[in-house]
Amino acid sequence: MNIGVDAAALGMSNTAVASTADVNSCYWNPAGLVNLEDGQASFMHASYFANIAQYDYAAYAKPIDQESSWGMSFIRFGVDDILNTTQLIDSDGVINYNNISKFSTADYALTFSYARKLKVPGFQYGVNSKIIRRVIGKFANSWGFGFDVGLQFNREGWNLGLMLRDITTTYNIWNINEDEYNKIKNSVAGQNQELPASTEITLPKAQLGVSKKFEFHYDYTLLVASNLNMQFARTNDLISSTMVSIDPALGFEFGYTDLVFLRAGVGNFQNVTQIDNTKKVGFQPNIGLGFKYKGIQVDYALTNLGDQTSALYSNIFSVKVDLSIFR
Repeated sequence: MNIGVDAAALGMSNTAVASTADVNSCYWNPAGLVNLEDGQASFMHASYFANIAQYDYAAYAKPIDQESSWGMSFIRFGVDDILNTTQLIDSDGVINYNNISKFSTADYALTFSYARKLKVPGFQYGVNSKIIRRVIGKFANSWGFGFDVGLQFNREGWNLGLMLRDITTTYNIWNINEDEYNKIKNSVAGQNQELPASTEITLPKAQLGVSKKFEFHYDYTLLVASNLNMQFARTNDLISSTMVSIDPALGFEFGYTDLVFLRAGVGNFQNVTQIDNTKKVGFQPNIGLGFKYKGIQVDYALTNLGDQTSALYSNIFSVKVDLSIFR
């Protein structure tokens, strides 16, 4: 749930909390759904870690009336065809390759969103309810539930956004297959002697964003967006304390006649400790490109899960469709 969706937003380093105003608001800030004029659908696929992990996303949203909208989205992040070698050596101590099987480990998220305009002009809010499912082959699985709350304020071309993720704290309760566990708990002396914890907790996070779109000669636009991503614990973020850690991000989108878009961003600023124990600031640059024609928008982003020191960049493609073109 931390990776993000939509190649357009990823190309701008995830700085979409204030500017999001389409179907992908289901993820970035559900308050943005009230800007929909008709139904929209969105799809994305990405491969991470040299195509080992697959990340897929789909979403649909539409207005309810002039004051409110609803949406839903689905995410899967998984690694498939993992070799299970726990039974490679049989009970006689003989290596038997026929005992090797395959399994998948995957995380799933199903989100339902609702947004509505407030009576105060320019203010709108949105709420997400999330169902989290995690599966590790036949070894373990879990269910979790959580909520997000988003707020946006628009005035004189300026957009402010606040997204509170997992506001009530998200709990995943694990069910561990003890029969499978008992097969491996003595495979390494002194390890795996006790069942893992059955409760996994996701603490709340906050994102504060601001954006503004500038127009030049009617044909050219420049969207500037920034985020402050906050975690309420000490991390390696650029600004870090025991109360809150803050990771800033900045993104740009240059548009021509609402047809072609060029994007760039920088974020994920981290304090990195080097081998010689010196400190340096690491960051992650992203770039992207988009095309829009008659209600269909295709976007591309080049990004990764690490920083600029890693070569494992991923090519991400997404498609957004305004369903009014089929009417």
